[in-house]
Amino acid sequence: MRKELEEGSRLTLDFEKIAKIAENCSDVIPVAVQNADTGEVILVAYTNETAMKKAFAERMLVLWSTSRRELWEKGKSSGESFELLEARVNCEQNSLLYIVRPRRGNICHTKNRNGQPRNCYYRRIDMDTCELENLDP
Repeated sequence: MRKELEEGSRLTLDFEKIAKIAENCSDVIPVAVQNADTGEVILVAYTNETAMKKAFAERMLVLWSTSRRELWEKGKSSGESFELLEARVNCEQNSLLYIVRPRRGNICHTKNRNGQPRNCYYRRIDMDTCELENLDP
């Protein structure tokens, strides 16, 4: 079954996401996740101190799920795991960059038509029409 939000061609941005997070999870910061081999930003997620310390200790991609309010050990259920190679912090110390190497698969919970996991930035926005083009259908 096709999910319009994740597979559709209409742009429906969630401009309230940060407010929802602040209301329910005030102790998180954003993390951009970059593939070490391609340079591609494959995910923007969140971490808290617990998730960050676990990620650093295990050298694995561990994040904080703001929707489920629990540790998100990437690959624990899907098998698509990522080695954490490097962590960086921005100048204001309010966001992180994790540089990772995929051990298997890509990062997104969605799959392309071949059943393969994608990276999260798989749709391009037409800046004239705001229609979405799926680059990995």
